Amino acid sequence: MLKEIKKYVAIVLIAGVAGFAGAKIFKLTDKNPVYVNYGNGAHPYLANYSPNPPEMVNDFTHAAELTVHAVVHVKTSYEQKQFGNPFQLNDPWGGLFGNPQYQMQQQPVEASGSGVIITDDGYIATNNHVIENAEKVTIVLNDKREYTAKVIGRDPTTDLALLKIDEKNLPFIVYGNSDDAKVGQWVLAVGNPFNLTSTVTAGIISAKARNIDILKGNTKIESFIQTDAAVNPGNSGGALVNTNGELIGINSAIASNTGSYAGYSFAIPVNIVKKVIGDLLEYGTVQRAFIGVSIRDIDSKLAEEKGIKQLKGVYVVGLTEGGSAQEAGIKDGDIIIKVGEVNVNSTSELQEQIGRFRPGDKASVTVLRGESEKNLTMVLKNKNNNTELVKVEKNSPVTFMDSEFAIVTQEEQNKLGINGGVKILKLHGGKLRNAGIREGFIITNIDKKEIHTPDDLVNTLENKTGGVLIEGVYPNGMRAYYGFGL
Repeated sequence: MLKEIKKYVAIVLIAGVAGFAGAKIFKLTDKNPVYVNYGNGAHPYLANYSPNPPEMVNDFTHAAELTVHAVVHVKTSYEQKQFGNPFQLNDPWGGLFGNPQYQMQQQPVEASGSGVIITDDGYIATNNHVIENAEKVTIVLNDKREYTAKVIGRDPTTDLALLKIDEKNLPFIVYGNSDDAKVGQWVLAVGNPFNLTSTVTAGIISAKARNIDILKGNTKIESFIQTDAAVNPGNSGGALVNTNGELIGINSAIASNTGSYAGYSFAIPVNIVKKVIGDLLEYGTVQRAFIGVSIRDIDSKLAEEKGIKQLKGVYVVGLTEGGSAQEAGIKDGDIIIKVGEVNVNSTSELQEQIGRFRPGDKASVTVLRGESEKNLTMVLKNKNNNTELVKVEKNSPVTFMDSEFAIVTQEEQNKLGINGGVKILKLHGGKLRNAGIREGFIITNIDKKEIHTPDDLVNTLENKTGGVLIEGVYPNGMRAYYGFGL
């Protein structure tokens, strides 16, 4: 027995000495990694404990809690007229004795999107395309309360709209600063995809100042924030927020071949949202400022052609006579590189920055002329090349061409599916009456130019000579075209 014990002690001593010698030979310390092999072909893994563990993934629960109750479900309804089956006749004889009378069917159509509560007294921002042409807009809060919303104003050029419900003490999302948003930054998309209410998805900002050519019109502003947060039909008008729960964009579009999320979504920067919503609240319409230049992006071909050394900024191709840029001293061939302290490297970035101003505002721009930079201050103007603001809250008639005109109400616009327009209240004679136009007709376009206010109509026709084409719609929905000479 004693002999066996001595044998085991000897083995333990030998093992200890061998381990000690191995440590000395290979100099193993707590700072050296130990590689563990789990079989043939397995990759080595660090097995020692690190005092500095890898950074944890961001926790989005705080941002979600701050925003989910302030994003609403926007439901819209329409009455779509359709002709009945041509073989379903009121005439029991099957039309053998005259022309059949087809039945007109009224089919309700419903759609939905999202909206963001921006004040505690019920103002809601959403996309214009969410509520465009709607006869009724219903807001459903996260706690399932429902309200009928009033459309305060719309701006198709930025795809934004402002709604109002009668309620107090509502949760709302505070504005952030989209200029501070960085590529690679975590963001959350909050909305109601596929009627799945109060849905939150996460992603990062993939790019900024994207122009995807989805809006219509010469004065559109497209400078989207691109993200990979999952956005689907129903998310339109919902919130894009940062990890602090601040609103940095309104979700508006997706890039997809199927109509569903395929990797990228696009949001309107909140700094544009603030400007547009502020204008709709204060003036009833958006006050657009223009710099008065024709511009293009700088690419390698243009740089080689014009001898441009740095591919940055926006190239000035032409100037509007008497426009803001010309009066400030900008010249053809200048390169606009900054608006204020913000760098601009594309036409969409420049349009985004200028789109935050109103006519009459002063804007500081930096241009590159040859090798030197010049700081210029310009007074921005409206599309009529003056600094006047337009206010449409009062519907005072305007007399012109022996006729009286007034702005079309928002209710009429919603009912008829139009954006703006000028209504003829009285026709006392003159060329409009002679052309066959009748009272009540709403003029929406003159020579393919959109008409939103009586001032638009006067400015378009005042010095017009030759032929003119007027397009519009009557209160009963019948569209009409009139051509005549001035």
